[in-house]
Amino acid sequence: MRKSRVKAKLNRGEPVLIVTLHLTDPSVFELTSLMGFDGIWMDMEHHTYSLETGAGLMRATRVGGSDIIARPAKGEFMRMQRMLEAGAQGIMYPRCDDAQEAAEVVAWAKFPPQGKRGCDGGNPDMPYLTMPLVPYLKQANEETFIMIQIEQPHTIDHVEQIAAVDGVDVLFIGPGDLSIQSGVPGQFNHELMQQAIRKVARAAKNHGKHWGCPSMSCEQTQQLLDLGARFICHSADIIMIKNSLEQIQHDFAALNFTFNNQVLIPNP
Repeated sequence: MRKSRVKAKLNRGEPVLIVTLHLTDPSVFELTSLMGFDGIWMDMEHHTYSLETGAGLMRATRVGGSDIIARPAKGEFMRMQRMLEAGAQGIMYPRCDDAQEAAEVVAWAKFPPQGKRGCDGGNPDMPYLTMPLVPYLKQANEETFIMIQIEQPHTIDHVEQIAAVDGVDVLFIGPGDLSIQSGVPGQFNHELMQQAIRKVARAAKNHGKHWGCPSMSCEQTQQLLDLGARFICHSADIIMIKNSLEQIQHDFAALNFTFNNQVLIPNP
């Protein structure tokens, strides 16, 4: 079965860089994968496309070498299993409350004896009944990685116990929701956020796990790496397209071109 690029790099202690893709054109996933990014964050917690569409995007990704990190919604354990069957190498589980829930995520993502995932080899992950069962079960457990998102203030209080759960590979801070629920929306440099980051970093180190966070810049990424982070997500296709379009408008405005830009944010 397909080996995980992300897990191999983490096992070597190397930093991992992924990007988020929201658009559902397979060409975007294929191009990103061919360009050699470590992984693609497929967000099916907040976006509306079906798992059938997602499976097609995973298929396009397999043309290159990138992993798919699929995010279900909270509690979607059966959907999470189908994401793995469709070819995701990693699961990003959102809004985890405590170690008990983290252990449940691991159980649904891993085959016995490590977990309780059901088996159907007729899918891309085996792929398509082409492997003997026992090696498939072993490799699936070895290559699948689990990311537990830390997105709520009360979860910070349980982060040491979450990091201790066998099968949890990465603690991944969700700064948007964490800042909102901490009462400092969007203030990612606020002391409450910095305290949370330090607690997550310490828990990961104490239990031999990796941790990471979305990053807005190379400078912020270096700060996270200095704190021990090894899993970084930077940018998204929608952001990249928006920035490029804005740059075109900026450049061509100097040539007296005008635009009816309806998404400009007014100054407060």
